[in-house]
Amino acid sequence: MTTKTQSQFYTAPQAGDFADAEDPVALFMDWMAEAQAHEPNDANAMSLATVDLSGMPNVRMVLLKGVEDGGFVFYTNLESAKGQELESAPRAALCFHWKSLRRQIRLRGTIKPVSDAEADAYYASRPRGSRIGAWASRQSRPLESRFALEKAVAKFTAKYGAGEVPRPACWSGFRLTPQEIEFWHDRPFRLHDRVVFRRPVENEHWSKTRLYP
Repeated sequence: MTTKTQSQFYTAPQAGDFADAEDPVALFMDWMAEAQAHEPNDANAMSLATVDLSGMPNVRMVLLKGVEDGGFVFYTNLESAKGQELESAPRAALCFHWKSLRRQIRLRGTIKPVSDAEADAYYASRPRGSRIGAWASRQSRPLESRFALEKAVAKFTAKYGAGEVPRPACWSGFRLTPQEIEFWHDRPFRLHDRVVFRRPVENEHWSKTRLYP
């Protein structure tokens, strides 16, 4: 088995190519495009951190489904743990890590629900099996057996037959509007490049700071 050395991995552009950027959302889109070209699986995968009512943090992987109006959009069951936590404490953090590019982006910001029209449009674009699954899964709640889940899938498959599968009322999306976006790029000897953009209020001008690694 051959092990790749660091020099054999894809070499992403160095700090000078992003330290001069002024628009972090545009820079994010550039990095995402490169990730989609080079990352083997799910370039849009991101960790989503929330807190529960006691302040205990939770983190899990979800998929970014769009960057619209300066916000980062993802979807879930609103009755799931993350759905309830985002409703009770509408702030969250995201983290993208692209190992093949040796890059990371972290975001923190406020959360708002997407509109019903947005949720309907995205739900309709999903594969039919995923739409059925949204009805069958009582996400985050106890499941007595795998058979019970398969039975629920069969129930809703039969219910909707070959017709349209409507969006469940408990299934929708959220938009994170960032107040902070940090870009990180691996460099030798852990002397990494880090640049963070911050703004206290939505639509205000971003300030930019280079950070020690």
